[in-house]
Amino acid sequence: MRFCAASLIAGCAALVGLSAQAAGSANVGAAFGNTVLSTYADGTSQKIWLRPDGHWDGLSRSNNPLAGTWTSRGDKVCLKQSKPPTLPVAYCTGLPATAQPGVRWSGRDIGGRTITLSLTKGVPSQFQAAENAARKAP
Repeated sequence: MRFCAASLIAGCAALVGLSAQAAGSANVGAAFGNTVLSTYADGTSQKIWLRPDGHWDGLSRSNNPLAGTWTSRGDKVCLKQSKPPTLPVAYCTGLPATAQPGVRWSGRDIGGRTITLSLTKGVPSQFQAAENAARKAP
């Protein structure tokens, strides 16, 4: 159970703290084709890639694969993790209204720790095939 809770925290932390910069509707499109990076005070980081088909992939701070689905609810994006399996809950947070590669902001993870979030250009090749397939889906 402890591992599941830690995985849920890891899978969601990349998008925590965005609420302060949220606008009227979730600006999820800026994340497509880019990496949402969260960096912790100890120098470790995790990465999340949102796909247009409502799925996301990621790598935890310990470089373990993460995955799940996302939805948009008003000005928030909500993540539900399925890999590794966790509790059946969604974590929702706002996105910056002016998200573009290079934007940085600070926030807190679910445990209250300060993190630095950024949107960096591109998606690694191992996740690019899923990104391209999602863009081609009707």
